[in-house]
Amino acid sequence: MKRQILAMPLLATAAAMSGAQTERPNIIYIMCDDMGYGDLGCYGQPYISTPNIDSLASRGMRFTQAYAGSPVSAPSRASLMTGQHSGHGEVRGNKEYWRNVPMVKYGDNEDFSIVGQHPYDPNREILPEVMKRHGYRTGMFGKWAGGYEGSHSVPEKRGIDDFYGYICQFQAHLYYPNFLNRYYPEEGDTATVRVVMEENIKYPMYGDDYLKRTQYSADMIHQEAMKWLDKQDGETPFFGIMTYTLPHAELVQPADSLLEGYKRKFFEDKTWGGQEGSRYNPTIHTHAQFAAMISRLDAYVGEIMAKLDEKGLSDNTIVVFTSDNGPHEEGGADPTFFGRDGKLRGIKRSCHEGGIRVPFIVSWPGHIEAGSESDHQLAFYDVMPTLKDIVGEASPKGEDGISFLPELLGKGEQAKHDFLYWEFNETDQIGLRQGDWKLVVKRGVPELYNLAEDIHEDNNVAAEHPELVKSMVEIIRSQHVDNPHFRVTVP
Repeated sequence: MKRQILAMPLLATAAAMSGAQTERPNIIYIMCDDMGYGDLGCYGQPYISTPNIDSLASRGMRFTQAYAGSPVSAPSRASLMTGQHSGHGEVRGNKEYWRNVPMVKYGDNEDFSIVGQHPYDPNREILPEVMKRHGYRTGMFGKWAGGYEGSHSVPEKRGIDDFYGYICQFQAHLYYPNFLNRYYPEEGDTATVRVVMEENIKYPMYGDDYLKRTQYSADMIHQEAMKWLDKQDGETPFFGIMTYTLPHAELVQPADSLLEGYKRKFFEDKTWGGQEGSRYNPTIHTHAQFAAMISRLDAYVGEIMAKLDEKGLSDNTIVVFTSDNGPHEEGGADPTFFGRDGKLRGIKRSCHEGGIRVPFIVSWPGHIEAGSESDHQLAFYDVMPTLKDIVGEASPKGEDGISFLPELLGKGEQAKHDFLYWEFNETDQIGLRQGDWKLVVKRGVPELYNLAEDIHEDNNVAAEHPELVKSMVEIIRSQHVDNPHFRVTVP
Protein backbone atom coordinates (compact mmCIF):
# COMPACT_ATOMS: atom_id res chain seq x y z
CA MET A 1 0.00 0.00 0.00
CA LYS A 2 1.04 3.63 -0.48
CA ARG A 3 1.23 5.74 2.64
CA GLN A 4 -1.77 8.02 3.05
CA ILE A 5 -0.98 11.32 4.81
CA LEU A 6 -3.52 12.45 7.37
CA ALA A 7 -4.21 16.13 8.05
CA MET A 8 -2.88 16.40 11.61
CA PRO A 9 -0.27 18.86 12.91
CA LEU A 10 3.14 17.28 13.40
CA LEU A 11 4.41 19.78 15.97
CA ALA A 12 2.20 18.39 18.71
CA THR A 13 3.55 14.90 18.06
CA ALA A 14 7.18 16.05 18.13
CA ALA A 15 6.60 18.05 21.29
CA ALA A 16 5.07 15.08 23.04
CA MET A 17 7.98 12.87 22.07
CA SER A 18 10.52 15.37 23.41
CA GLY A 19 9.02 15.44 26.89
CA ALA A 20 10.06 12.99 29.61
CA GLN A 21 13.34 11.21 29.03
CA THR A 22 11.77 7.76 29.11
CA GLU A 23 9.38 8.79 26.32
CA ARG A 24 12.17 9.49 23.86
CA PRO A 25 12.56 6.50 21.56
CA ASN A 26 15.73 4.51 21.32
CA ILE A 27 17.12 4.35 17.80
CA ILE A 28 19.08 1.61 16.06
CA TYR A 29 20.37 2.41 12.58
CA ILE A 30 21.63 -0.70 10.76
CA MET A 31 23.54 0.06 7.58
CA CYS A 32 25.11 -2.83 5.71
CA ASP A 33 27.73 -2.61 2.99
CA ASP A 34 27.14 -2.90 -0.78
CA MET A 35 23.72 -4.57 -0.61
CA GLY A 36 21.68 -3.87 -3.72
CA TYR A 37 18.06 -2.77 -3.91
CA GLY A 38 16.91 -6.25 -4.89
CA ASP A 39 19.03 -8.37 -2.52
CA LEU A 40 16.33 -8.96 0.12
CA GLY A 41 13.33 -11.22 0.03
CA CYS A 42 10.99 -8.33 0.84
CA TYR A 43 12.36 -6.50 -2.23
CA GLY A 44 11.85 -9.51 -4.51
CA GLN A 45 15.08 -11.51 -4.16
CA PRO A 46 14.25 -15.15 -5.08
CA TYR A 47 17.45 -16.91 -4.03
CA ILE A 48 18.52 -15.52 -0.66
CA SER A 49 16.68 -16.17 2.61
CA THR A 50 16.21 -13.04 4.76
CA PRO A 51 13.35 -13.88 7.17
CA ASN A 52 14.36 -11.46 9.93
CA ILE A 53 14.74 -8.42 7.70
CA ASP A 54 11.53 -9.39 5.90
CA SER A 55 9.84 -9.55 9.31
CA LEU A 56 11.19 -6.10 10.13
CA ALA A 57 9.55 -4.82 6.94
CA SER A 58 6.27 -6.48 7.88
CA ARG A 59 6.39 -4.67 11.24
CA GLY A 60 7.06 -1.27 9.73
CA MET A 61 7.42 0.70 6.51
CA ARG A 62 9.31 -0.36 3.39
CA PHE A 63 10.47 2.47 1.12
CA THR A 64 10.69 1.87 -2.62
CA GLN A 65 12.38 5.14 -3.64
CA ALA A 66 15.03 5.65 -0.96
CA TYR A 67 18.55 6.68 -1.92
CA ALA A 68 22.02 6.46 -0.46
CA GLY A 69 24.10 9.60 -0.13
CA SER A 70 26.60 8.43 -2.75
CA PRO A 71 27.39 5.40 -4.91
CA VAL A 72 30.35 4.53 -2.62
CA SER A 73 30.94 4.05 1.08
CA ALA A 74 32.68 7.02 2.75
CA PRO A 75 30.71 9.85 1.09
CA SER A 76 27.44 7.97 1.51
CA ARG A 77 28.12 7.67 5.25
CA ALA A 78 29.16 11.32 5.30
CA SER A 79 25.79 12.31 3.85
CA LEU A 80 24.07 10.37 6.63
CA MET A 81 26.28 11.89 9.31
CA THR A 82 26.18 15.52 8.15
CA GLY A 83 22.76 15.90 6.54
CA GLN A 84 24.40 17.25 3.38
CA HIS A 85 24.31 16.01 -0.19
CA SER A 86 27.60 15.33 -1.94
CA GLY A 87 27.68 18.65 -3.75
CA HIS A 88 27.97 20.46 -0.41
CA GLY A 89 29.69 18.06 1.97
CA GLU A 90 33.39 17.92 2.80
CA VAL A 91 33.68 14.15 2.18
CA ARG A 92 32.69 13.21 -1.39
CA GLY A 93 34.85 10.16 -2.11
CA ASN A 94 36.96 7.40 -0.61
CA LYS A 95 40.10 9.53 -0.29
CA GLU A 96 42.56 7.73 1.97
CA TYR A 97 45.54 8.82 4.05
CA TRP A 98 48.60 6.69 4.69
CA ARG A 99 51.41 7.68 7.05
CA ASN A 100 53.46 6.34 9.97
CA VAL A 101 53.13 8.17 13.28
CA PRO A 102 53.87 7.01 16.85
CA MET A 103 50.30 6.71 18.01
CA VAL A 104 49.43 3.86 20.34
CA LYS A 105 51.87 1.62 22.15
CA TYR A 106 51.19 -2.10 21.96
CA GLY A 107 53.91 -4.19 23.56
CA ASP A 108 57.26 -2.93 22.28
CA ASN A 109 55.83 -1.53 19.08
CA GLU A 110 54.97 2.17 18.92
CA ASP A 111 55.14 2.61 15.14
CA PHE A 112 51.68 2.14 13.65
CA SER A 113 50.46 3.03 10.19
CA ILE A 114 47.93 5.81 10.69
CA VAL A 115 45.33 5.24 8.02
CA GLY A 116 41.80 6.23 7.21
CA GLN A 117 39.53 8.39 5.10
CA HIS A 118 39.19 12.12 4.60
CA PRO A 119 37.83 13.67 7.83
CA TYR A 120 34.50 15.39 8.35
CA ASP A 121 34.42 19.16 8.57
CA PRO A 122 35.23 20.00 12.23
CA ASN A 123 32.79 22.92 12.09
CA ARG A 124 29.87 20.76 10.96
CA GLU A 125 27.91 18.96 13.68
CA ILE A 126 27.32 15.32 12.85
CA LEU A 127 24.48 12.99 13.79
CA PRO A 128 25.98 11.31 16.92
CA GLU A 129 26.82 14.75 18.31
CA VAL A 130 23.21 15.83 17.80
CA MET A 131 21.86 12.78 19.62
CA LYS A 132 24.40 13.12 22.43
CA ARG A 133 23.26 16.72 22.96
CA HIS A 134 19.79 15.31 23.54
CA GLY A 135 20.96 12.93 26.23
CA TYR A 136 21.38 9.79 24.14
CA ARG A 137 24.01 7.15 24.81
CA THR A 138 25.77 6.62 21.47
CA GLY A 139 27.50 3.54 20.11
CA MET A 140 28.88 2.61 16.71
CA PHE A 141 29.97 -0.83 15.56
CA GLY A 142 31.52 -1.53 12.16
CA LYS A 143 32.95 1.03 9.75
CA TRP A 144 33.75 4.59 10.76
CA ALA A 145 35.23 6.01 7.51
CA GLY A 146 34.86 9.57 8.80
CA GLY A 147 38.49 10.48 9.33
CA TYR A 148 41.92 8.89 9.61
CA GLU A 149 43.49 7.83 12.91
CA GLY A 150 44.89 10.79 14.80
CA SER A 151 42.78 13.32 12.88
CA HIS A 152 40.26 15.76 14.34
CA SER A 153 37.48 13.44 13.17
CA VAL A 154 37.60 10.06 14.90
CA PRO A 155 34.71 8.51 16.86
CA GLU A 156 35.67 9.68 20.35
CA LYS A 157 35.94 13.27 19.09
CA ARG A 158 32.66 13.20 17.18
CA GLY A 159 30.02 12.17 19.70
CA ILE A 160 30.52 8.38 19.81
CA ASP A 161 30.60 6.99 23.36
CA ASP A 162 31.49 3.43 22.38
CA PHE A 163 33.15 2.30 19.17
CA TYR A 164 34.39 -1.06 17.91
CA GLY A 165 35.31 -1.85 14.33
CA TYR A 166 37.31 -0.26 11.54
CA ILE A 167 38.46 3.34 11.68
CA CYS A 168 39.78 2.90 8.12
CA GLN A 169 37.36 1.30 5.67
CA PHE A 170 40.27 0.07 3.52
CA GLN A 171 41.10 -2.37 6.34
CA ALA A 172 37.56 -3.71 6.13
CA HIS A 173 38.14 -5.34 2.75
CA LEU A 174 39.34 -8.51 4.50
CA TYR A 175 37.23 -10.36 7.07
CA TYR A 176 40.16 -11.89 8.95
CA PRO A 177 42.24 -8.75 9.59
CA ASN A 178 45.24 -8.18 11.82
CA PHE A 179 43.40 -5.75 14.08
CA LEU A 180 40.22 -3.83 14.82
CA ASN A 181 39.82 -0.48 16.59
CA ARG A 182 38.18 0.02 19.96
CA TYR A 183 37.19 3.04 21.98
CA TYR A 184 35.42 2.81 25.33
CA PRO A 185 35.66 5.98 27.43
CA GLU A 186 34.71 4.27 30.70
CA GLU A 187 37.99 2.40 30.51
CA GLY A 188 39.88 5.69 30.54
CA ASP A 189 41.12 5.62 26.96
CA THR A 190 42.06 8.96 25.44
CA ALA A 191 42.77 7.72 21.92
CA THR A 192 41.72 5.00 19.57
CA VAL A 193 43.27 1.67 20.55
CA ARG A 194 44.05 -1.00 18.01
CA VAL A 195 42.84 -4.38 19.16
CA VAL A 196 45.49 -6.77 17.83
CA MET A 197 43.97 -10.14 17.03
CA GLU A 198 46.57 -12.44 18.58
CA GLU A 199 45.19 -15.70 17.27
CA ASN A 200 45.44 -14.42 13.71
CA ILE A 201 48.97 -13.10 13.59
CA LYS A 202 50.64 -16.47 12.97
CA TYR A 203 48.74 -16.91 9.71
CA PRO A 204 49.26 -14.75 6.59
CA MET A 205 46.77 -12.25 5.23
CA TYR A 206 46.92 -13.88 1.80
CA GLY A 207 47.53 -17.35 0.46
CA ASP A 208 46.66 -20.94 1.29
CA ASP A 209 46.78 -20.54 5.09
CA TYR A 210 44.58 -17.45 5.22
CA LEU A 211 41.42 -19.38 6.09
CA LYS A 212 43.15 -20.90 9.13
CA ARG A 213 42.46 -17.62 10.84
CA THR A 214 39.67 -18.05 13.41
CA GLN A 215 38.47 -14.54 14.27
CA TYR A 216 35.86 -13.45 11.72
CA SER A 217 35.57 -9.68 12.03
CA ALA A 218 31.89 -9.39 11.11
CA ASP A 219 30.94 -11.77 13.93
CA MET A 220 33.27 -10.00 16.36
CA ILE A 221 31.77 -6.61 15.56
CA HIS A 222 28.24 -7.93 15.96
CA GLN A 223 29.08 -9.56 19.29
CA GLU A 224 30.40 -6.25 20.61
CA ALA A 225 27.24 -4.52 19.38
CA MET A 226 25.14 -7.06 21.25
CA LYS A 227 27.15 -6.55 24.45
CA TRP A 228 26.59 -2.81 24.16
CA LEU A 229 22.88 -3.29 23.55
CA ASP A 230 22.64 -5.61 26.53
CA LYS A 231 24.09 -2.87 28.78
CA GLN A 232 21.34 -0.37 27.96
CA ASP A 233 19.16 0.14 31.02
CA GLY A 234 15.93 1.40 29.48
CA GLU A 235 16.23 4.72 31.34
CA THR A 236 18.77 6.57 29.21
CA PRO A 237 17.79 6.56 25.52
CA PHE A 238 20.38 5.10 23.16
CA PHE A 239 21.40 5.64 19.57
CA GLY A 240 23.17 2.64 18.08
CA ILE A 241 24.75 2.78 14.61
CA MET A 242 25.52 -0.73 13.33
CA THR A 243 27.58 -0.24 10.16
CA TYR A 244 28.10 -3.91 9.38
CA THR A 245 30.55 -4.78 6.61
CA LEU A 246 28.51 -7.65 5.15
CA PRO A 247 28.04 -8.40 2.24
CA HIS A 248 31.02 -6.35 1.02
CA ALA A 249 33.81 -8.23 -0.76
CA GLU A 250 35.81 -10.30 -0.02
CA LEU A 251 33.51 -13.28 -0.36
CA VAL A 252 34.50 -15.39 2.62
CA GLN A 253 33.11 -16.51 5.95
CA PRO A 254 33.23 -19.44 8.38
CA ALA A 255 32.24 -22.78 6.90
CA ASP A 256 29.06 -23.12 8.97
CA SER A 257 25.56 -24.36 8.20
CA LEU A 258 24.57 -21.14 6.40
CA LEU A 259 27.32 -21.52 3.85
CA GLU A 260 26.93 -25.27 3.48
CA GLY A 261 23.19 -24.89 2.87
CA TYR A 262 23.76 -22.48 0.00
CA LYS A 263 26.47 -24.67 -1.48
CA ARG A 264 23.84 -27.36 -1.89
CA LYS A 265 21.39 -24.85 -3.36
CA PHE A 266 23.65 -23.44 -6.09
CA PHE A 267 24.72 -26.48 -8.06
CA GLU A 268 26.26 -24.33 -10.79
CA ASP A 269 28.44 -22.12 -8.66
CA LYS A 270 31.52 -20.12 -9.61
CA THR A 271 35.15 -19.92 -8.57
CA TRP A 272 37.02 -16.64 -8.54
CA GLY A 273 40.72 -17.19 -8.85
CA GLY A 274 41.76 -13.70 -7.89
CA GLN A 275 43.65 -11.23 -10.05
CA GLU A 276 47.01 -9.56 -9.93
CA GLY A 277 47.11 -6.64 -7.53
CA SER A 278 43.70 -7.42 -6.03
CA ARG A 279 43.10 -6.76 -2.34
CA TYR A 280 40.88 -9.85 -2.20
CA ASN A 281 41.77 -13.49 -1.73
CA PRO A 282 40.60 -16.05 -4.31
CA THR A 283 37.42 -17.88 -3.36
CA ILE A 284 35.26 -20.76 -4.46
CA HIS A 285 31.46 -21.06 -4.35
CA THR A 286 31.06 -17.31 -4.89
CA HIS A 287 27.27 -17.45 -5.22
CA ALA A 288 26.94 -19.46 -2.02
CA GLN A 289 29.38 -17.18 -0.22
CA PHE A 290 27.50 -14.03 -1.18
CA ALA A 291 24.08 -15.45 -0.33
CA ALA A 292 25.28 -16.78 3.02
CA MET A 293 26.85 -13.43 3.89
CA ILE A 294 23.45 -11.75 3.47
CA SER A 295 21.77 -14.49 5.49
CA ARG A 296 24.43 -14.04 8.19
CA LEU A 297 23.58 -10.35 8.28
CA ASP A 298 19.91 -11.28 8.48
CA ALA A 299 20.69 -13.43 11.52
CA TYR A 300 22.37 -10.43 13.16
CA VAL A 301 19.18 -8.41 12.66
CA GLY A 302 17.17 -11.24 14.20
CA GLU A 303 19.42 -11.26 17.27
CA ILE A 304 19.06 -7.50 17.68
CA MET A 305 15.28 -7.73 17.53
CA ALA A 306 15.26 -10.65 19.97
CA LYS A 307 17.43 -8.69 22.41
CA LEU A 308 15.05 -5.72 22.25
CA ASP A 309 12.15 -8.07 23.01
CA GLU A 310 14.09 -9.68 25.86
CA LYS A 311 14.81 -6.31 27.47
CA GLY A 312 11.30 -4.98 26.93
CA LEU A 313 12.55 -2.22 24.64
CA SER A 314 10.89 -3.15 21.35
CA ASP A 315 7.91 -0.80 21.58
CA ASN A 316 10.08 2.23 22.29
CA THR A 317 12.83 1.56 19.74
CA ILE A 318 13.00 2.75 16.15
CA VAL A 319 14.91 0.30 13.96
CA VAL A 320 16.16 1.34 10.53
CA PHE A 321 17.72 -1.04 8.02
CA THR A 322 19.46 0.09 4.83
CA SER A 323 22.59 -0.23 2.68
CA ASP A 324 25.33 2.32 2.05
CA ASN A 325 25.16 2.07 -1.78
CA GLY A 326 24.35 -0.30 -4.60
CA PRO A 327 25.80 -3.78 -5.20
CA HIS A 328 29.41 -4.52 -6.08
CA GLU A 329 31.06 -6.98 -8.47
CA GLU A 330 34.43 -7.17 -6.74
CA GLY A 331 36.18 -10.26 -5.44
CA GLY A 332 34.10 -12.52 -7.64
CA ALA A 333 30.68 -11.13 -6.76
CA ASP A 334 28.11 -11.62 -9.52
CA PRO A 335 25.22 -9.11 -9.47
CA THR A 336 23.79 -10.48 -12.72
CA PHE A 337 23.25 -13.95 -11.27
CA PHE A 338 21.10 -12.61 -8.44
CA GLY A 339 19.00 -10.54 -10.81
CA ARG A 340 19.98 -7.21 -9.36
CA ASP A 341 20.58 -5.61 -12.74
CA GLY A 342 17.17 -6.80 -13.91
CA LYS A 343 15.50 -4.07 -11.88
CA LEU A 344 17.90 -1.15 -11.95
CA ARG A 345 20.78 -0.13 -14.17
CA GLY A 346 24.21 0.34 -12.65
CA ILE A 347 26.10 -0.88 -9.62
CA LYS A 348 28.38 0.65 -7.00
CA ARG A 349 30.24 3.78 -8.25
CA SER A 350 27.45 4.64 -10.69
CA CYS A 351 24.94 7.48 -10.37
CA HIS A 352 22.40 5.38 -12.26
CA GLU A 353 19.62 3.99 -10.05
CA GLY A 354 21.38 0.70 -9.31
CA GLY A 355 24.30 2.50 -7.69
CA ILE A 356 22.27 4.70 -5.36
CA ARG A 357 18.73 3.33 -4.84
CA VAL A 358 18.82 1.15 -1.73
CA PRO A 359 16.54 -0.88 0.53
CA PHE A 360 15.24 1.26 3.38
CA ILE A 361 13.03 -0.13 6.15
CA VAL A 362 11.83 1.62 9.32
CA SER A 363 10.03 -0.06 12.21
CA TRP A 364 8.50 1.65 15.25
CA PRO A 365 5.69 -0.37 16.82
CA GLY A 366 2.57 1.62 17.62
CA HIS A 367 3.75 4.60 15.54
CA ILE A 368 4.47 3.31 12.03
CA GLU A 369 1.76 1.28 10.33
CA ALA A 370 2.83 -2.35 10.14
CA GLY A 371 3.34 -3.70 6.62
CA SER A 372 3.12 -0.27 5.00
CA GLU A 373 4.93 0.77 1.83
CA SER A 374 5.97 4.24 0.73
CA ASP A 375 7.12 5.66 -2.59
CA HIS A 376 8.25 8.90 -0.92
CA GLN A 377 11.59 10.00 -2.35
CA LEU A 378 14.23 10.37 0.36
CA ALA A 379 18.01 10.33 0.64
CA PHE A 380 20.44 9.73 3.48
CA TYR A 381 20.74 13.44 4.12
CA ASP A 382 17.10 13.36 5.24
CA VAL A 383 17.90 11.19 8.26
CA MET A 384 19.39 13.99 10.39
CA PRO A 385 16.38 16.33 10.11
CA THR A 386 14.08 13.37 10.75
CA LEU A 387 15.86 12.40 13.97
CA LYS A 388 15.97 16.04 15.01
CA ASP A 389 12.23 16.13 14.42
CA ILE A 390 11.77 13.09 16.63
CA VAL A 391 13.64 14.69 19.56
CA GLY A 392 11.86 18.02 19.06
CA GLU A 393 14.64 20.05 17.44
CA ALA A 394 13.97 22.15 14.37
CA SER A 395 16.47 21.98 11.51
CA PRO A 396 17.95 25.26 10.26
CA LYS A 397 16.50 26.66 7.07
CA GLY A 398 18.43 26.05 3.90
CA GLU A 399 19.66 22.57 4.81
CA ASP A 400 19.73 19.84 2.15
CA GLY A 401 17.62 17.34 4.08
CA ILE A 402 13.88 17.19 4.77
CA SER A 403 12.33 15.34 7.69
CA PHE A 404 10.26 12.35 6.58
CA LEU A 405 8.68 11.85 10.02
CA PRO A 406 5.23 12.84 8.70
CA GLU A 407 5.50 10.03 6.15
CA LEU A 408 6.49 7.55 8.85
CA LEU A 409 3.69 8.50 11.21
CA GLY A 410 0.98 9.32 8.68
CA LYS A 411 0.49 12.65 10.46
CA GLY A 412 1.00 16.14 9.11
CA GLU A 413 1.92 17.40 5.68
CA GLN A 414 4.94 15.64 4.20
CA ALA A 415 7.25 18.03 2.39
CA LYS A 416 8.82 16.75 -0.80
CA HIS A 417 12.17 17.42 -2.40
CA ASP A 418 12.30 19.62 -5.47
CA PHE A 419 15.25 17.45 -6.49
CA LEU A 420 17.78 14.91 -5.17
CA TYR A 421 21.48 15.33 -5.93
CA TRP A 422 24.63 13.18 -6.08
CA GLU A 423 28.14 13.54 -7.43
CA PHE A 424 31.12 11.18 -7.44
CA ASN A 425 34.61 12.14 -8.50
CA GLU A 426 36.16 8.72 -9.17
CA THR A 427 33.84 8.01 -12.10
CA ASP A 428 33.26 11.73 -12.80
CA GLN A 429 29.49 11.44 -12.56
CA ILE A 430 26.68 13.65 -11.29
CA GLY A 431 23.11 12.53 -10.68
CA LEU A 432 19.99 14.68 -10.34
CA ARG A 433 16.46 13.41 -9.85
CA GLN A 434 13.57 15.84 -10.28
CA GLY A 435 10.21 14.12 -10.01
CA ASP A 436 10.32 11.25 -12.48
CA TRP A 437 13.13 12.82 -14.49
CA LYS A 438 16.69 11.68 -13.93
CA LEU A 439 19.78 13.44 -15.28
CA VAL A 440 23.06 11.51 -15.22
CA VAL A 441 26.12 13.55 -16.18
CA LYS A 442 29.16 11.54 -17.25
CA ARG A 443 32.40 13.52 -17.70
CA GLY A 444 30.34 16.63 -18.30
CA VAL A 445 27.87 15.12 -20.79
CA PRO A 446 24.21 14.99 -19.64
CA GLU A 447 21.95 11.99 -20.22
CA LEU A 448 18.22 12.28 -19.47
CA TYR A 449 15.87 9.45 -18.47
CA ASN A 450 12.17 9.26 -17.65
CA LEU A 451 11.99 6.89 -14.67
CA ALA A 452 8.20 6.63 -14.90
CA GLU A 453 8.55 4.89 -18.28
CA ASP A 454 12.16 3.71 -18.19
CA ILE A 455 13.16 2.59 -14.70
CA HIS A 456 16.21 0.77 -16.11
CA GLU A 457 17.48 3.99 -17.70
CA ASP A 458 17.95 2.44 -21.13
CA ASN A 459 16.70 5.32 -23.28
CA ASN A 460 18.56 8.62 -23.18
CA VAL A 461 16.01 11.25 -24.22
CA ALA A 462 18.18 14.35 -23.69
CA ALA A 463 17.96 15.33 -27.36
CA GLU A 464 14.16 15.32 -27.18
CA HIS A 465 13.95 17.64 -24.13
CA PRO A 466 16.66 20.29 -24.46
CA GLU A 467 14.88 22.85 -22.26
CA LEU A 468 14.43 20.35 -19.45
CA VAL A 469 18.09 19.35 -19.68
CA LYS A 470 19.04 23.02 -19.56
CA SER A 471 16.98 23.68 -16.43
CA MET A 472 18.32 20.58 -14.66
CA VAL A 473 21.88 21.54 -15.55
CA GLU A 474 21.22 24.92 -13.94
CA ILE A 475 20.18 23.13 -10.75
CA ILE A 476 23.42 21.15 -10.82
CA ARG A 477 25.43 24.35 -11.20
CA SER A 478 23.58 25.90 -8.27
CA GLN A 479 24.19 22.88 -6.03
CA HIS A 480 27.81 22.04 -6.76
CA VAL A 481 30.34 23.75 -4.52
CA ASP A 482 33.94 23.19 -5.59
CA ASN A 483 36.01 20.92 -3.34
CA PRO A 484 39.75 20.62 -4.09
CA HIS A 485 39.86 17.02 -2.88
CA PHE A 486 36.98 15.74 -5.03
CA ARG A 487 36.63 17.22 -8.49
CA VAL A 488 33.89 16.50 -11.04
CA THR A 489 33.12 17.93 -14.47
CA VAL A 490 30.11 20.23 -14.16
CA PRO A 491 28.23 20.56 -17.47
